[in-house]
Amino acid sequence: MIACLYSGGKDSTLAIHKTFYSERKVELLISMLPTNSFSYMLQKVNVEWTKLQAEAMGIKHVFWSTPGEKESELKDIENALKENGVTELVTGALASLYQKERIDRICKKLQIVHHSPLWGFDALEELKYISDNFNAIITRVSAAGLDESFLGKTITQDVIEKLLRLREKSKINISFEGGEAESFVLDAPLFKKRIVLNKAHIIWNGDSGDYVIEDAKLIDK
Repeated sequence: MIACLYSGGKDSTLAIHKTFYSERKVELLISMLPTNSFSYMLQKVNVEWTKLQAEAMGIKHVFWSTPGEKESELKDIENALKENGVTELVTGALASLYQKERIDRICKKLQIVHHSPLWGFDALEELKYISDNFNAIITRVSAAGLDESFLGKTITQDVIEKLLRLREKSKINISFEGGEAESFVLDAPLFKKRIVLNKAHIIWNGDSGDYVIEDAKLIDK
């Protein structure tokens, strides 16, 4: 069973596409659902809507609940992989050793092959690829310079240029792997249908915020 730890964001979605283009097919999406407001490893905002992305790609999908607490959440990931009979795992890590090394250890323990098709991929090149081929929006910001105006914005060349200026000024990680931001994919080449948002709202906390999807649906492309 080839599975992907799937958050609905740009990285894990692109990892699925890269796997497909290498003539391997992801058979299962596992979306971890943290119950706390912050996780070192997992994305929380709008993860419940990954069910639409799974349907759009025609891939079986399961949710797995976790408190999302540091380190102990790794045991929850381990249980999710074990209980779903995963033999190969795809993840969207680009450069975060914190994430990759922990997943590597779990996979080694369970004798699972870990595929990281984006590992070493240049962050700017990834953003350009996303801008050209995906419809992905920013759903969380939590870093200096990333203000409320970014929430809900599609990752376009204009947004990329703003991120590059912020990287120069504030040294943010434009791939968002340091927790700077999160994203959600509304359309991509493997999607047989695209996601349309009917209702969403912004929660702003002064220095961080979320773009929360309230209602969404799939429509024909």
